[in-house]
Amino acid sequence: MKKDPTVNPLDKLPAILKKDLHKNLCVCNEVKKMDIINVIANGADTVAEVKKQTYATMGSGCCKQQVERLIECLCTTEDE
Repeated sequence: MKKDPTVNPLDKLPAILKKDLHKNLCVCNEVKKMDIINVIANGADTVAEVKKQTYATMGSGCCKQQVERLIECLCTTEDE
């Protein structure tokens, strides 16, 4: 399910998660935080789907919790 393209996904994130957008969130596979945000904004709503599209979390898995938090923030609708 694709999200509304007119909505900036960064607007849904708390300030702390907006930091270091162009740095690697997944250091094992060198996946930038913004790349992960973009795939979530385009419909990836599980860690498995983010992993499939970006290879994030496939190394040691140390970034899994951060990916889960981004999914939680970006996939929550205003009605929830």
